Amino acid sequence: MTSPRWSTAVFDLDGTLADTINLIVESYQHAFRTILGHEEDPTVIRSWIGRPLLSAFRDHSPEQADELYATYLQWNADNTERLIRGYDGVREVLGELRAAGVHVGVATSKRRESAQQAMDILGLSEHVEVLVAMEDTERHKPDPTPLLLALERMGRGSNDAVYVGDAVVDVLAGKAAGMDTVAVTWGAGLPEALHGVRPTVVAHDAGELRTALLG
Repeated sequence: MTSPRWSTAVFDLDGTLADTINLIVESYQHAFRTILGHEEDPTVIRSWIGRPLLSAFRDHSPEQADELYATYLQWNADNTERLIRGYDGVREVLGELRAAGVHVGVATSKRRESAQQAMDILGLSEHVEVLVAMEDTERHKPDPTPLLLALERMGRGSNDAVYVGDAVVDVLAGKAAGMDTVAVTWGAGLPEALHGVRPTVVAHDAGELRTALLG
């Protein structure tokens, strides 16, 4: 019999529940090629994952940000089903959490339409009570506001809750929200950087994630 460590688990989406890393990088590159005529270093692009798209584009190319954003969104939507992948065992962990009575939410910097599309394709939606997306808050990770909103919408507190993510901003947001944190190493974040921000637990695969969350 499993004994959940936390009564509430909130997850990041990109790089944590959904393997969208290649999709995201290719979407950025398509936008850069189309609007700016060149590509960007993939390592730089990976470092942006977890941030709202428009703020990344505004930092990179302020004058073309809106055009880059629109080009990215169209290509991303058209290619999500082709390029998105699931992570082995992760959907099953969500199902086990719900079966064990754990409240499960998602807090992502992704647009709601894109996030819902990804969750539907991967069969995650049935296991998720609440989705907080980019449009739901003015502040975004590493600010804790999206995580706190997810907890509020589930009627839960932060003292028995964990945030699970693959990026440094995820761990920082979880800590700022007063939650415990699980950093997963299969997404965009570099393991040494994740260890450096001292999450409660580091999980290297779905088995370790299951052990961390369900004992």
